[in-house]
Amino acid sequence: CHFLGLLRDRSGGKPVGFKLCIGHRREFMCIVKAMLEPGIVPDFIVVDGKEGGTGAAPVEFANHIGMPMVEGLTFVHNTLRGAGIRDQVKLGAAGKLISAFDIARALALGADAANSARCYMSAIGCIQAQACHTNHCPVGVATQDPLRQRALDVGDKSVRVANFHRNTMKALGEMTGAAGLEHPSRFLPRHFLLRQRDDSMVTGDDAYPYLPEGFLIHAEEDHHGYLSRWARARAESFDPLDRPHQPHA
Repeated sequence: CHFLGLLRDRSGGKPVGFKLCIGHRREFMCIVKAMLEPGIVPDFIVVDGKEGGTGAAPVEFANHIGMPMVEGLTFVHNTLRGAGIRDQVKLGAAGKLISAFDIARALALGADAANSARCYMSAIGCIQAQACHTNHCPVGVATQDPLRQRALDVGDKSVRVANFHRNTMKALGEMTGAAGLEHPSRFLPRHFLLRQRDDSMVTGDDAYPYLPEGFLIHAEEDHHGYLSRWARARAESFDPLDRPHQPHA
């Protein structure tokens, strides 16, 4: 957090923040506690899901490491609320956000903005060959090879990207109006129903509730195990309190 403060100072006050995929939830709480002690809070945090990532990501990581976007975003949003600093941090969401519905859902779960790359990559011709790191991208998107780059027709692909963006925003506006809202930022979990079983539905409020402001600081009721994790989090280290000390070899 002191490094964030240094970046903000050296850049003349430009917004600073970071992006992460949630792994151990307690470790993110360690980061939040580290923010509270000096009072240095990032301007933004972007929460990615394990379903995100580039074609250059290791397959085992992309398939198995980290929390999905919905669960990770919900956890970060509620942790910041519990610590009383949610209003100081802009929250972004990423991870296979493609359709207008995906954007609306992310906003409902607490995001202030949605980051989307995959759909725009598809619009310019990406076929997800997962060859980004080889310089042999077959469609010319992720390569420095002048011959392969010829496959990327800027005049044609730029129109495709613009069309996709325009129609996605139009669909988001239509969904917003259908929900009786004036702006997409007004979406809340209660605007969505989630299927649990073939014969059972729950509202977003039940599945992904907004937890009370400041409940972690004031040690109020433990909601979904947040308070127990908070008690085990330390600002100075990611090591859990219940791990025995291991001397260096």
